[in-house]
Amino acid sequence: MTYDFSNKVALVTGSSRGIGKATALHLARLGADVVVHYLRKRSAAEETAREIEALGRRVWLVKADVGEPDDIDRLFEEIASSCGALDFLVNNAASGYARPVMEQKVKGWDWTMNINARAALFTSQKAVPLMQKRGGGVIVNISSIGSARTLPDYAVIGASKGALEALTRYCAVEFARYNIVVNAVSPGIIATDALNYFSLGRDVMIQGAVERTPAGRIVEPQDVANCVAFLCSSDAYMIRGQVIVIDGGYMVAVT
Repeated sequence: MTYDFSNKVALVTGSSRGIGKATALHLARLGADVVVHYLRKRSAAEETAREIEALGRRVWLVKADVGEPDDIDRLFEEIASSCGALDFLVNNAASGYARPVMEQKVKGWDWTMNINARAALFTSQKAVPLMQKRGGGVIVNISSIGSARTLPDYAVIGASKGALEALTRYCAVEFARYNIVVNAVSPGIIATDALNYFSLGRDVMIQGAVERTPAGRIVEPQDVANCVAFLCSSDAYMIRGQVIVIDGGYMVAVT
């Protein structure tokens, strides 16, 4: 289904590549202007921005470490100054230490939690007044099936995504008074560079996921982007605090 997001402004964190890039481009194709956020991959973020501009949309490029509260403040100060308001926030930026439980350290726990969970709390706080200027808005948090299912080397990342899903529910209830809709999307395994950091290896993880996915293939970034667009639309207005799983049936298959 095609939605009209003309005159809407979207912030997609971590939008230089992968799910973030696919989502930023999809929202732009549907008419939204986009704040492209990145931390390290400036050249990739610039490429995303160029592709959005080619669609005739306005785009703002902002570097920020969402694991640092001061950087979040600066990010939203720039958005307020450049855009004036905000309609959609997609909390997609993620990181984490892919290690077995016994090899985890305090630094890895704090890093992962701060970027994957704490950041979404404070970006959401900052988004509320900008969305109130529009009469409401939508927040979509990108989670992972690792929040509900054990995956190799995923303990701390999975815990952070579980926290993110809990936060989604609390924000959905408390932000309803501001006419802000909050949900999460939980994708299955996607063929991104992140798989290179797991002990099983990228190819083994992809092959295993394909074999046990009823849909016959693994999830692609565009699948997630399509769901995010739906959740940003008025069609999803009565969906609140939910975690939408996109995995081609991986989680429900008996193998």
